[in-house]
Amino acid sequence: MLFLSSGDILADRRYDHAVGYAERGDDAAAAELLAQALELSPRFASAWFRLGEVRERLGEREAAVAAFREALAADPADRNGAALRLARLGAADAAAAMSPDYVRALFDQYAPRFDDALANLSYSAPSLLRESVEAVCDGAMPRFGSMLDLGCGTGLAGVLFLPHVDWLVGVDLSPRMVEEARGKGLYDRLAVGDVGTFLREQDAGAFQLVVAADVFVYLAGLVPVCAAVVRVLAPQGLFAFSLETHDGADVILGEKLRYAHGRPHVRAALEGAGLLVRQMTFVSTRTENSVPVPGLLVVAQKR
Repeated sequence: MLFLSSGDILADRRYDHAVGYAERGDDAAAAELLAQALELSPRFASAWFRLGEVRERLGEREAAVAAFREALAADPADRNGAALRLARLGAADAAAAMSPDYVRALFDQYAPRFDDALANLSYSAPSLLRESVEAVCDGAMPRFGSMLDLGCGTGLAGVLFLPHVDWLVGVDLSPRMVEEARGKGLYDRLAVGDVGTFLREQDAGAFQLVVAADVFVYLAGLVPVCAAVVRVLAPQGLFAFSLETHDGADVILGEKLRYAHGRPHVRAALEGAGLLVRQMTFVSTRTENSVPVPGLLVVAQKR
């Protein structure tokens, strides 16, 4: 999590000691120290968030909800994801719980070790997307005049598609992820920003291929983004993406605080935008605790 100092050295010290107790499994001692830190600094967002985590582990749901609400009030940008925790506890709307500032802070912290971390998770979304695009093109990868990499991160998808693209554009919410991508020299253009906002700013029909590798796990509903993508796709352009899924029809917030989209929701969003589904395959693009995470690999085409 992101540490936000209270500005009070004594409160920060109690917080640090509380984290140590929590890491050693003594949540009761951690809760007591966090309460002391909050007496010194009542608007200490990180302490409220940690207290929510501790109370939840202790089975004190109402106290956890109260702490996460205080964390959100102290940091309205919600850089630690208190609203997501509230949603998991049934105390907030899951569809509106993912703060852009939370996603930005998460990946800004993650950027320097992102590639190595995903390698340890057997991450395969970029390579699977490339294979799927090739498959729907009758097994022969075409040359794309322009490609947009949504949520490009450090460029893991960009590096695989680059040999088949004349003009490669990437956008990501995290400045530090974009900085990592820029250092690889893959993209003709890189932008820092929200995916939806960026799409609205692009010319109609600007891209022959749009790719999003595991980006939509941070979006609740897919209807807006599918409508935005179809506008920027050239005629017969392809939209390829991966996401997490589950057995139901709708969208749920999973235990790892990412959205999982049911297959019916994905198909409805694509077809509602006027896209033809060329491929929708159950896959796993990563593991967690050595267990494959259920996912979907999708390729759709503008009619």
